[in-house]
Amino acid sequence: MGILAWIVFGLIAGVIAKLIMPGRDGGGFILTCILGIVGAVVGGWLATQFGYGGDITGFNWHSFLIAVLGAIVVLAVFRLFRRN
Repeated sequence: MGILAWIVFGLIAGVIAKLIMPGRDGGGFILTCILGIVGAVVGGWLATQFGYGGDITGFNWHSFLIAVLGAIVVLAVFRLFRRN
């Protein structure tokens, strides 16, 4: 259930990350969702490695915040590589 929850969080987190960091990235809504999913999974994995994560049994604000922060980081890294 954990990875499935991070994917669902990632879809929502990708949209929120795009609202927080507007800009023309190319790829549209689909790319935003994919980056959100990747960001949520990476954010969840990193949080677990540093002791801030844990199992997700449902929706909670701590996990959602980690997913959004992960999506923002992945979106920022994507933009850095996209410029070059």
